[in-house]
Amino acid sequence: MQGTEYGDHSLEQSMRSELRQLLLEERPLRVYCGYDPTATDLHLGHTITIRKLRQFQDFGHEVTFLIGDYTALIGDPSDKNKTRPILEKEEVQRNARTFAEQAFNILDSKKTVVRYNSEWLSKLGFIDLIQLAQNFTVQQFLARNNFALRITNNEPIYLHETFYALMQGYDAVAMDADVQVGGTDQLFNIVVAGRKLQQSVGLQPQVGIVLGILPGTDGEQRMSKTMGNHIPINSSPEDMFGKVMSIPDHAMDAYWRLATRYSPEQINQHVSMIESGQKHPKDAKIELASEITEIFWGAERAKYAKEHFRTVFQAGALPEDIEDYNVSIDSSLIDVLVDCRFSDSRSAARRLIEQGAVKLDSVKILDIKTKLGKSDSIILQVGKRRVINLVVGIE
Repeated sequence: MQGTEYGDHSLEQSMRSELRQLLLEERPLRVYCGYDPTATDLHLGHTITIRKLRQFQDFGHEVTFLIGDYTALIGDPSDKNKTRPILEKEEVQRNARTFAEQAFNILDSKKTVVRYNSEWLSKLGFIDLIQLAQNFTVQQFLARNNFALRITNNEPIYLHETFYALMQGYDAVAMDADVQVGGTDQLFNIVVAGRKLQQSVGLQPQVGIVLGILPGTDGEQRMSKTMGNHIPINSSPEDMFGKVMSIPDHAMDAYWRLATRYSPEQINQHVSMIESGQKHPKDAKIELASEITEIFWGAERAKYAKEHFRTVFQAGALPEDIEDYNVSIDSSLIDVLVDCRFSDSRSAARRLIEQGAVKLDSVKILDIKTKLGKSDSIILQVGKRRVINLVVGIE
């Protein structure tokens, strides 16, 4: 139950009690978590639930990595204050191809069942949907925080968005699940919808293992590729280490609890040492970055990433293997920042320059109208971690 958050003590105690009773049956439990392939890459935030699946796997339980190729067509409204765009089927299928492969960085591929919820959701008819819907009231949906907020802000709630909870709940029915793992944003879908639909067909209701949400590198918003505050699990060990080091000090507690292999006792010891001044926050963060990088890349690669960080970012040296990037002569600095993905937009690029975060050949640039000039190559730096060699061409 480490890392669980229910927001209600009685609900937490109920889930603990039910899980204990299931374990006393001394059989492998059917455990799953669903992942909607709305993007191509998994990030560190996704791995919180994947690592919980691995814990169940290590204890001998049956783990299913469920790819929500059908639920992704609607999009989960659970954490959204606006309607999600409906994805094309081809885009969902393209994203789904990489999901399981990335998850096997954590899960044992030989012990993991991979399924797609189109297997059963695509077979539901209109009458089936009505029968599922009759288990819920409109008031139950409208009372959810995100829907209530949208009503307050006069934002529309489309009818199809209420289908998502029915579809996810039916996943639990189709798989006769004992345990479903998910984040706090899935509390309604897991503990209300899933359990109620299971009971409606005479099944024992599943236990919900509901975990806290990992904040992104900004330390405030949940980790999200859309927000640009994510740490991809298929990035390099050096990039992963550097991005963990960039999180604010106040976010370390959440990372210790959710993204490491440490026990609650070890985590409490770290927190106590920082609060008492026995350990400097930067030293604690280096240990945190080493631990997270080691989970995905192993001890040797994590050690190299640590030394790389100290050499490049703490000592101020440039890396030896700077990537080349071809640009046209007389390109504007703003265009280059956007083209090489050091900035998400031209307006964001302007802000980076005005804030003094951009250097050309180690010289800080403050003029947003700067052009590259006629040098054969120029080292472009943005902040402490993003460095690229601009190879200037004729055109």
